[in-house]
Amino acid sequence: MVMKHYPPEFKADAVALYRSRPGATIRQVAADLGVNPETLRNWVRAAGANRPRGRRAEIPAEPPTPLEAENAALRKKVRELEEEREILRKAAKYFGRGDALVNRFQFVADHQRRFGVKRLCTILGIARSSFYYWRNTAASRAARQAADAQLAARIRTVHHSSDGTYGVPRITAELREDGERINHKRVARVMQAIGIAGLRLRRKHHTTIADPAAAKASDLIGRDFTATAVNTKYVGDITYLPLTSGKFLYLATVIDLASRRLAGWAIAGHMRAELVTDALAAAERCRGSLTGAVIHTDHGAQYTSRAFANACHRASVIQSMSAVGSSADNALAESFNATCKRETLQGRNAWADDREARLDLFHWLHRYNTRRRHSSLGQRSPIAYETALDTTSTTLSPAA
Repeated sequence: MVMKHYPPEFKADAVALYRSRPGATIRQVAADLGVNPETLRNWVRAAGANRPRGRRAEIPAEPPTPLEAENAALRKKVRELEEEREILRKAAKYFGRGDALVNRFQFVADHQRRFGVKRLCTILGIARSSFYYWRNTAASRAARQAADAQLAARIRTVHHSSDGTYGVPRITAELREDGERINHKRVARVMQAIGIAGLRLRRKHHTTIADPAAAKASDLIGRDFTATAVNTKYVGDITYLPLTSGKFLYLATVIDLASRRLAGWAIAGHMRAELVTDALAAAERCRGSLTGAVIHTDHGAQYTSRAFANACHRASVIQSMSAVGSSADNALAESFNATCKRETLQGRNAWADDREARLDLFHWLHRYNTRRRHSSLGQRSPIAYETALDTTSTTLSPAA
């Protein structure tokens, strides 16, 4: 089941993943990726990427040279900057809720034991006297929080009675009609704190843009997302990966309908046809051959393009397409995309940057194949299921 030869990109991503997870051992990371621990250890050594395991007690035989002293000062500065970055990264989670100044105070209170009040206040740009005043007025603040909790209970009742449709203006009006003297700003603040909002239409980021002039293939799946043997029927799709900058990465996948195995995938900052052809090429490397297999997709311009048609022809793959505008006709791929983002983002709205998104996806997509259990497979992972079937499939090789 394990490949003997891994692409350089796979090795580099594996080493980067190991370095990005300080709490994980080589054995744990290797298990997630489906590789031999000693193989991963050799890659890490070759890349010179071993993580420090502790401090060595070194007693210099003589005073440090000026260069050594300068290096020590620089290392100290780097540690301070890294600590400052860690503080700001942790603090960012506080700033998206309610009063920004109060959130800064709360952050200092929660982390003062580790970093110290003086350092935290300096980095966050607040006066220590203001923080101490805020901390000393905890009793009155607790009384206000109790009043907010009572208001929150009434807001939930009104919101529930409206089937979750009422927002701030209507809930405020409802409370006032019941005799509550309330300001709409307080209602908005409490609603935000308890995670309640009115019903509103959300703008959807579309990844399926059909080309009316392109040739279409017949639907050979017919919403039957099962297969009696591996490497016979696949589904392909594209989903977007949001970044905090407002930009997107895009993930193209090729999934085996028999074992639910992610046979091929590719990530890029565009939605051109090479995104889906790269994913198909990765699936072909994984399986060795896709001859005679069916790949079912939507009518996106990438899948109706001549480039993808040529790639399918070279791989001897038969194209199948769902009905235009029907997400149910590619429901398995849609479900995979939703699960992937839910389990990688874990409540966040976006990834911090391109590198974080790629590493998170690299880890999760390989873990999906090697360790994540599926109820439809008898609570086994896709590779464990294929092993039980005594197939000859190999470990997934990601697209460049």
